[in-house]
Amino acid sequence: MTRGCALLLLLLLGVAANLAACGTRTDPKGATLAGIKQRGEITWGADIQGGEPYVYEDPQNPSQLIGFEVDIMNGIARRLGVKARMVQYNWSNLVQSLERGDFDVVMNGLESTAERRERILLSDPYYVYAETLTVRAGEPFRSLFDLTGKRVGTLNQTVAHDILLSVNGIDVKVYEGNEEPYRDLELGRSDAVLLDNIIADRYGCINKALRCLPYDVARGVYVIGMRRGDDELKRAVDGALADMRKDGELERILRKSNLWDDRQHEEQTSIGITRQTRGFDGDMLVQFLSAALVTLKISVLAFFLAVPLGMLLAVARVYGAMPMKVAARIYIELFRGTPVLLQLFVLYYGLAGYINLGPVEAAVLGLGLNYAAYEAEVYRGALLAIPRGQSEASRALGMGPWQTLRHVMIPQALRLALPPMTNDFVSLLKDSSLVSVITVIELTKRMTIAAVDMRGWLIPGLACAALYLALSFPLSELARRLERRLARDQRPHTL
Repeated sequence: MTRGCALLLLLLLGVAANLAACGTRTDPKGATLAGIKQRGEITWGADIQGGEPYVYEDPQNPSQLIGFEVDIMNGIARRLGVKARMVQYNWSNLVQSLERGDFDVVMNGLESTAERRERILLSDPYYVYAETLTVRAGEPFRSLFDLTGKRVGTLNQTVAHDILLSVNGIDVKVYEGNEEPYRDLELGRSDAVLLDNIIADRYGCINKALRCLPYDVARGVYVIGMRRGDDELKRAVDGALADMRKDGELERILRKSNLWDDRQHEEQTSIGITRQTRGFDGDMLVQFLSAALVTLKISVLAFFLAVPLGMLLAVARVYGAMPMKVAARIYIELFRGTPVLLQLFVLYYGLAGYINLGPVEAAVLGLGLNYAAYEAEVYRGALLAIPRGQSEASRALGMGPWQTLRHVMIPQALRLALPPMTNDFVSLLKDSSLVSVITVIELTKRMTIAAVDMRGWLIPGLACAALYLALSFPLSELARRLERRLARDQRPHTL
């Protein structure tokens, strides 16, 4: 048996090593360009979620990627004598994934900032952008300084985000996608949006309910990122970009996407608010604790919704008439069969034109409705596990159906369901991390923000894990104590 376990362990280690080798580049430091030429392919990290005009699926042929950055990278690859292949990664993790060696370069609206210049190599610019401030039509705001005490949306890890953090009194709302900030602005959930003009022109300025201010808040440049030590690759990329500027290919690509403007003739310099690297100090600890309270609040409120609704669904499935049984099953299958992330998007964005929920309200409602479906199956199993003699005895005592449910069946079912209920609450506590997609800064989102500020993931990750454990362990211990107490047999032993 021991020998078999050892062989199994070696097999698992071998599989893990192969997976790691497949997922990470193995080119020696500084030899990336040689590896690219040997493979005949340069891989570049990007996120399709950024959409048009960066990198997006061709509407006529969804299997093909198009966009001005696709054209630029193809032009660079052609001058290097290789082919280009885009690798899909989450935008907020592109720099970290580049440093890990998951791809050769990163190119996806990557802004040249002081912090990035310290971490990775940056190419010469290929596009000059401007930060555009968008407000609702009719609002009197003229600048960022008019927005003190107001809610302003932007994307995380951007120059716009740094600019907003540098202005005292602005409540910054962080989003993951390009369209969502302008949708919230239109609905009155925020007061302004600050983003690159490329994004603002396509998602904000075309909306008649919104107004883009005519001046540039700031200007910056897009660059290609490479790992430290890849100086030879940087020279090759810079040379390819210089050739594209010289022969006019870069201008043609930008004009093709309606991106060419007078800014491209100006001196291309980098900008960015220099943010000092933070340590895990007292202020950051307070931020983590506040985020943990948000996580706990959302989880508790959602579970308070899930438990009674789940019990009603279970009772409907077990004891209800046929229409009630069918309706309860449809609800359960719908919410169990679709991702909770999708349900949050539908509640917060999809139904916004009919029900304008706030982020926390949508989070509580979404998680509560989702987990009610799971609780319903737990309670249904518990109800079916109660011996039939219990209900027969209650009827013999003259109890009606409602009295039987209230005084006999439901109390026993809750006792039987206590262990899985505890497990479900711990799962709900962890699933609450998904609500960051609707701008709620809970514990996991605070961890990602801290990782950017600290230029590292280890300490914020450990702090986040410790707080999740601190939230879930006492509940698990309480449930075990209740389970032991309720399991005591109070009946006299048979002689």
